Amino acid sequence: MDAPAPIVRMSGIGKRFPGVKALDDVGFRLLPGEVHALMGENGAGKSTLIKVLTGVYGVDEGEIELAGEPVAFSNPSAAQQAGISTVYQEVNLCGNLSVAENIFVGREPRRFGRIRWKEMRRRAKELMARLELRVDVSAPLASYSLAVQQMVAIARAVDIEAKVLILDEPTSSLDAGEVAQLFRVMRRLKEQGIAILFVSHFLDQIYEVSDRMTILRDGKLVGEYLTRELSQVDLVAKMIGRELADLEKLDEKPPARVAEPLVEARDLGRAGAIAPFTLTIRQGEVVGLAGLLGSGRTELARLLFGADHADGGSLEVGGKQIALRTPRAAMSRKIAFCSENRRAEGLVDELTVRENIVLALQAARGWSRPLSRRKQDELVAKYITTLNIRPGDPEQPVRTLSGGNQQKVLLARWLIMEPRLLILDEPTRGIDVGAKAEIQRLVAELSDGGMAVLFISAELEEVLRLSHRVGVLRDRTLVAQLDNDDALTSDVLMQKIASGAPA
Repeated sequence: MDAPAPIVRMSGIGKRFPGVKALDDVGFRLLPGEVHALMGENGAGKSTLIKVLTGVYGVDEGEIELAGEPVAFSNPSAAQQAGISTVYQEVNLCGNLSVAENIFVGREPRRFGRIRWKEMRRRAKELMARLELRVDVSAPLASYSLAVQQMVAIARAVDIEAKVLILDEPTSSLDAGEVAQLFRVMRRLKEQGIAILFVSHFLDQIYEVSDRMTILRDGKLVGEYLTRELSQVDLVAKMIGRELADLEKLDEKPPARVAEPLVEARDLGRAGAIAPFTLTIRQGEVVGLAGLLGSGRTELARLLFGADHADGGSLEVGGKQIALRTPRAAMSRKIAFCSENRRAEGLVDELTVRENIVLALQAARGWSRPLSRRKQDELVAKYITTLNIRPGDPEQPVRTLSGGNQQKVLLARWLIMEPRLLILDEPTRGIDVGAKAEIQRLVAELSDGGMAVLFISAELEEVLRLSHRVGVLRDRTLVAQLDNDDALTSDVLMQKIASGAPA
């Protein structure tokens, strides 16, 4: 049976930015009624290809066809009007407006110039029901979880009669149940003939929901494949350009640490955020935190960094009791914190790679003692090389880098401070397998060099691969602290998370 004609066809696409060719003769096609995964490492060109398709960027070379007709969108609104809608990882909606208002903003049903509120709410309710969601459409969008907000963005796209739905990292902040719900919706939309372009770094999800995939590497097309015909090992090899076995893997569990305690928290807690907990982190030790989203992992880390104030308890660093009332006080004690929200709490989009990397060091010195440009260039060049930040131009705006390379910039900012304790909150979320392996290797190397690391990840296998000990959180309570020996597996961790029984 002949395949249907592509709803989207991109041929010979080229896109240049100063000092880099982001896309080089890339071809892509998307069929009606399919889920098509766009794969590649961070910096491979995935985001650029999507932005060229949706009119964020103009195309330098090549042609784009929609339903067989040549198109050249001047902006995302033009692409949307033509039937191409995009739902990004950071939902671009108005939290202060209701669910119904967000779905119909700019397209409200009116009569004699007045909004017909009852009809709008009725239609919004029907749309959400199509997506298997029963919510109060008159409630503010901000009162709902990120998963619901993403469904609202999808409902809006469906209502404007989208032919193409682009989902860019929609599952990175969702739990397993929310992911399953999203996948049910995707399959239903696929049955209705909508073409779905799906971007995700979770390989298991790609294989669960996608029909075909296109792989990019270094801005060039590697190939298009049926998902069922390409193994995960082959996929990774094509993404990184070498066999997976060539990556230095951390297969053995790290040996237990017997070094002196560096940080000792006793009955430290904050009402409404995290129940009082006791935790010791030793020099050169990686302590992992495992738990579901909302279990209190980040809240625990913020107390140790002084970003939040504890209601009670005590904290010792290097054997001295201290009160960390500000992040600057923590930095003075050589404690660094890489937030999970690198866009809102980490990077400054308007600054360059160099300026972002030296930001914490300059803040610690004070603005009356500026770091010389020569010293800045020397330090930044070192960490661009050490962390393999791409592109390697220190004067490039950090906002133009891929997510994985932005994460490396944030890591470089804190490593330049030579911390004694490095707190990493979801450092590998939303980045590709190559960058993830590099960061995991870095954590192991830092630990071997004597740095203590508090490592937070939703991926239990990653926590087990790196940690000497694992703290388990449930319902904002530290319910267990387990040595990472041969008896500790992801199944044991899941059981502990589910039961919440103290160790």
